[in-house]
Amino acid sequence: MTPFIQPMGIKARLKVVRPSTGDHGFKLDVDLNLPGRQVSALFGPSGSGKTTCLRAIAGLDRAADGYVEVNGEVWQDDTNDIFVPTHQRALGYVFQDAALFAHLSVAKNLNYGRLRVPVTPQRVPLEQVVELLGLASLMSRQPGTLSGGERQRVAIARALATSPKLMLMDEPLASLDSKRKAEILPYLEKLRDQLHIPILYVSHASDEVARLADHLVLLDAGHVTDSGATGDLMTRLDLSLAHGDAASAIVHATISDHEPAYHLTLANFPGGRLSVPQQMRAVGQPLRIRIQARDVSLTLAPQTDTSILNILPVRVTAISDDSPGQVMVRLDATGTPLLARITRKSADTLGLASALACGRVVYAQVKGVAILG
Repeated sequence: MTPFIQPMGIKARLKVVRPSTGDHGFKLDVDLNLPGRQVSALFGPSGSGKTTCLRAIAGLDRAADGYVEVNGEVWQDDTNDIFVPTHQRALGYVFQDAALFAHLSVAKNLNYGRLRVPVTPQRVPLEQVVELLGLASLMSRQPGTLSGGERQRVAIARALATSPKLMLMDEPLASLDSKRKAEILPYLEKLRDQLHIPILYVSHASDEVARLADHLVLLDAGHVTDSGATGDLMTRLDLSLAHGDAASAIVHATISDHEPAYHLTLANFPGGRLSVPQQMRAVGQPLRIRIQARDVSLTLAPQTDTSILNILPVRVTAISDDSPGQVMVRLDATGTPLLARITRKSADTLGLASALACGRVVYAQVKGVAILG
């Protein structure tokens, strides 16, 4: 499918002040420069300004001396007295609560917004939206008869039905249990991979960010503390994302072969080859793989008498304290960063505890992988 959004970028300079009952009101002061396609995630703790940032981009909260540009289209430029009201901005907004019209069927909920968009700007066929989100069997149903995951899929479809140039998603999975989240995440991946509409995704769940986001913006107390490729930021030892039991790395690989007798698929990336659980995809298809730091052990020489299939030559690039008695080791697998969480005693035994260990070649034994998409 030919993309209809040119990847020129999303630019936003936003300052929003909210009064509070405490000594200081909340202040958002951010300067964003994001890719014009794929998923960019705003990540941070509650109260860091994620939702306020989304609302300012949507025009629901007017930023002081603000500037918002989406792939060449200016929505706000206070220097030139430009402010496009929210209803005239080509955006789709998905909230935590699906907020469907209870008296309308799924089909009528989808048509509600679409009928208010002139035919010419309608870039996404409704049939395609229904197919992507698996809604064909739900079209005659009422919202009250749907599960939480189904309602949220309808809410996303309704936002897409307006043919937006930008999708804003404010923690759309926060109200769902783990089973419903697992149900809806593959649909979000399909939107990312097939529609090419830029998505700004708010979350404080690192697993969602790892699975969906290509670009990551870290927010804290209303300010951007860092921004960059998700894989890079998740493995930087000076950031909290790269520490603790949930620390992980993302590998972008390509399917190279299948081993049906063992129910395995082989995937290549610049750092080597990985055996993963069998995938029903053709050779040449991309895979997004998550490797948790706790599933990586290190050895000074490649092992052959082991049950571990995935052993990769890597270079140590940094070491940092983690939890008591453990360290986090950042590794370079020919340009792909990985993490290994090992005990301090293991680091001492392998001679990796000092700064002199940086640059040393070791072997990463990967005990488990997760396929993200």
